[in-house]
Amino acid sequence: MTTTESPGHGVDDPGEALWLTPAEKEAWTGLISMILLVPGRLESPLQHAAGITLYEYLTLSHISDAPGRRLRMTELAYLTNGSLSRLSNVVRRFEQRGWVVRSPDPDDGRCTLAALTDAGYDVVVAAAPTHVRAVRQVVLDHLSVTDQRALARIAAKLRVRPVDQD
Repeated sequence: MTTTESPGHGVDDPGEALWLTPAEKEAWTGLISMILLVPGRLESPLQHAAGITLYEYLTLSHISDAPGRRLRMTELAYLTNGSLSRLSNVVRRFEQRGWVVRSPDPDDGRCTLAALTDAGYDVVVAAAPTHVRAVRQVVLDHLSVTDQRALARIAAKLRVRPVDQD
């Protein structure tokens, strides 16, 4: 529901709804549509071509981009927007496939490192062209360079880093 009244309407009365203005509603519905629709459009080609999910691809990709192809699990959870338990399950499956090896972080024994094996690197390299093609078709080809910069700025503003990972 929207209202033409100013944002913040109802602030003095916590029981009163804070309706969105038409511009706010347009921004919100656009964002939520992207959040809900884009991942499926990116995941489908990956599953078909490489047999992995978007989350699995992002996990492998982030590790492959890290120095020495090793990354702390907490950092990886942040980068993939997943919980540590979800990530642990995915990494356990990767270990079973020989794609990733976990070990204690020598700099901080409380942390665990995920390291990409050569086999895991081969998987991400083979899947990358499919992923990049889908990203271009679904997102980037529809945006000007200015739009891409604006999207990056907005995403940076909305991305919240957990306090324990600062």
